Amino acid sequence: MTAGPLVASLVLLAVGAPAALLAVLGIASLLDRPLPERWTGRITAAVMLTACGALLVALAHEAAGSGARLLTYGTWSASHPGSVALEFLVDRMSLAFAALSAAIAGVVSAFSSRYLHRESGYNRYFVLLSMFVTGMLGVALAGNVEVLFVGWEFVGLSSALLVAFFHERPAPASNALRVFSVYRISDAAMLSAAVLLRHAAGTDSLALLFGESHPGGIPGLTPAVATTIAVLLVVAAAGKSALLPFSDWLPRAMEGPTPSSAVYYGSLSIHAGCFLLIRSAPLLEHAPAARLLAGVLGVATAIFAALTTRVQSDVKSGLAYAALTQVGLIVLETSLGWYTLAFIHLAGHACFRLLQFLSAPNVLHDLHGMEDAIGDHRPPARGLVQAIAPEGVRRRIFLAVLERGFLDSLLDRAVVAPFVRIARGLTRVDGWLCGATSTAPPPVPADGLEGRDG
Repeated sequence: MTAGPLVASLVLLAVGAPAALLAVLGIASLLDRPLPERWTGRITAAVMLTACGALLVALAHEAAGSGARLLTYGTWSASHPGSVALEFLVDRMSLAFAALSAAIAGVVSAFSSRYLHRESGYNRYFVLLSMFVTGMLGVALAGNVEVLFVGWEFVGLSSALLVAFFHERPAPASNALRVFSVYRISDAAMLSAAVLLRHAAGTDSLALLFGESHPGGIPGLTPAVATTIAVLLVVAAAGKSALLPFSDWLPRAMEGPTPSSAVYYGSLSIHAGCFLLIRSAPLLEHAPAARLLAGVLGVATAIFAALTTRVQSDVKSGLAYAALTQVGLIVLETSLGWYTLAFIHLAGHACFRLLQFLSAPNVLHDLHGMEDAIGDHRPPARGLVQAIAPEGVRRRIFLAVLERGFLDSLLDRAVVAPFVRIARGLTRVDGWLCGATSTAPPPVPADGLEGRDG
């Protein structure tokens, strides 16, 4: 499959512009010669506008087309039989999501240039934002697993580093480490799916999984292998989109600046897993077990987040859990096969939640002004749980959601503690092996009096 030269050039321009911005800002930071704020803001805005415009033109050009097209721009490495190529798989859905990502990033960059004015980490923020946009475009347009994995890693790394943006305080650094640890689980599942696809089908092309539906089954994949790959993709999406049981990292991610919270956990990053599942619809059609798993996780996450958001004491965490409620519903829609509805829901929710996050400080200011004027607080709304549940049940639910489902302690006991015990055991074995195989002479005391009588 090949695409016309116009679409190929536009897609390369759209992905190359934020990648070039990342290189320029990153090199300037490494040389300790950051660009002035005014230049950084204007260049970033121009790059995002260029990328969004190029993608919209490509989308208009592909609007009348059918199916997906594979764009190949040469190889990165040809040192082994299965060379690694730079490939993008473009269709109306991938181009639309990529254009949405570039447009949202442009809005956030314009907001951030004023919000972070004279902040000491101003240039560092825009380096990470450009890394994030490059990664999101890679995830949206990836044509093979290598491009997808690089984009997936860029999104996760930039996200964790922005959580730790205010690293002079211990809480952001600690929470960023927790976020990055959960992302490692997601990345491990993604990498396992990629290796299994390469081993089973003999190819790394995502056209096999993300292309048109295959009525007779996916070529080269047995039902068991297709189900395993689909389950791994569901786990990868669950980690990236904070589905249960990985939802505990979401409130921790609110330590970052408000603009990064808006673009990561309100509009784009938290939807990356949903988009991955929608793109892999042809694979999910042949993996009922994976669809069932995705549906169960979506329903459970939506219920959990809907209850948890009602007891949050800060607006950012409340908005994050409200976003997670919709993410769970999008995953449920995907599991039911309503792919078009899920994508429209994703796009609309991303824009709506972006507006909420960016306007949250002003809304809070207006609310406090109104409360000061009337001299009282608004009475809390009475919800469904208060109306139908007995008092004892309400108390138990309140305790559970106040502690955010006890997910921190559950993951610590079920995942972290076993790995820590294994690591300590391996450390003792390593020390024993080093001592048993060491041929070095025993150390001589510093005073040189070894063996001399007192």
